[in-house]
Amino acid sequence: MRVWMSLALSAGLCVAPSPRAFAAEPAAAATMVQPASAVEVGAYARQLLADNAAADGPGIAILVARGDQVLFRGARGLANVELGVPLAPDQVFRIGSVTKQFAAAGVLKLVEAGKVGLDDPLSKYVKDYPNGGAISVRQLLNHTSGVKSYTGIDGYMTESIKRDLSTQALIDVFKNLPVDFAPGQGYAYNNSGYVLVGAVIEAASGKPWHAYLDEALFKPLGLTQTRYGDVHALIPGYVNGYTRIDERVAPMGHLDMSQPHAAGALVSTLDDLLRWNLALHQGKVLQPANYRAMTSPQGKAAQSDYGYGISRITVRGRTGYAHGGGIFGFASYLLYLPESKTTVAVLTNTDTGLPDRPGLDKLSRTLAAVAVGDAYPVPVAVPVAASSLQQAEGVYRQSAQRAWVLRVVDGALTVQRIGGKPIALTAVARDTFVYPDRIARMTLERDAKGAVTGMRFFPDGSGKSEFTARIGEAMP
Repeated sequence: MRVWMSLALSAGLCVAPSPRAFAAEPAAAATMVQPASAVEVGAYARQLLADNAAADGPGIAILVARGDQVLFRGARGLANVELGVPLAPDQVFRIGSVTKQFAAAGVLKLVEAGKVGLDDPLSKYVKDYPNGGAISVRQLLNHTSGVKSYTGIDGYMTESIKRDLSTQALIDVFKNLPVDFAPGQGYAYNNSGYVLVGAVIEAASGKPWHAYLDEALFKPLGLTQTRYGDVHALIPGYVNGYTRIDERVAPMGHLDMSQPHAAGALVSTLDDLLRWNLALHQGKVLQPANYRAMTSPQGKAAQSDYGYGISRITVRGRTGYAHGGGIFGFASYLLYLPESKTTVAVLTNTDTGLPDRPGLDKLSRTLAAVAVGDAYPVPVAVPVAASSLQQAEGVYRQSAQRAWVLRVVDGALTVQRIGGKPIALTAVARDTFVYPDRIARMTLERDAKGAVTGMRFFPDGSGKSEFTARIGEAMP
């Protein structure tokens, strides 16, 4: 399980081409739409909850707002499965990697105070870190440092993660691991970088990273339920977290929250996340130049649309900012569309959703699209001749590590990242297919003779896309 990490690779996207090589294509011209009413948003959100959260199991809490007007705020499921306690929208959840945007903003507040420079070397704040003179604070914030993520160490997430570690002891876990690439020469989402972000905050502020965030962000902004998720403390309103083992609900695995650190150790509520979104994106947290830096992907991170602790996304052609989180027992997603001032916050108290359901990122994007009055179209399946589908069978490759197989199974075209699980696609035209999330689409491209030469993946259904060429390699 991948923890306190971005959930961008969920549902159908697990097997589809990653966004790193997306090419911008002209999006369809935006049409004038009427924003949805609270009644319309509420009806959609309640159906979404019914479809994705069992009434007698771990649940989901949702908030949708336009500016400070809450369009929907509700929950379904149980906060405590053993005692049958209902989930409520004001309860406290672990937010996993949504923590990263708070940590990034904390660093930028220190930049504004003259205590940190984005191009300062890591060695200024963490003494004796290997090659620390070549790693900048900026590279830690946007995952271009090359530092190896400790959460990817074989076996680490089963036992070692349970230890209560100081910041320095946690850094000692990964500091001597081989790097993924030279600083600034690549992009790889990793949690070690944000442990080091926390260390920078501590060195520059003289306080534990979370104490500084409480002083600089939580208290001034009235985020009364956002705090460090200390496993040794009683947290009012905190819900139980769960997992699934062989599709059976089970208590979440144990970890000490000292280890997610500034990469994922905060807890919060729907209401606090709305307050945070409005404050951050409406100029109440950072100076304009620093906000632009935080939300504008740079260098190698631009290939993955990643800023500082936040990603740039697209919802029905509209630019937005979002991040997800996954941590033992919980998952989260926080989204903002600046044009309409739309916030969507989704929190769940399980780290594994119901089988064959979309990830929280897809649920959030569909909610946002409904709220702005431009819902994703409902795919309508059309019959496609078996011979046409069979023409697409083969291997599609971008690199030695990144390849996919298209194969016809039980009359449907499937896509499978090599080493992953096959995903059945729904044909909506001869060469156009929709993923199970009902958002992402894939089209086949053919040459003048009608032979399939490649596939093109559209994560938002249109607009930006990624092409992967078909090669002559035998299917595994």
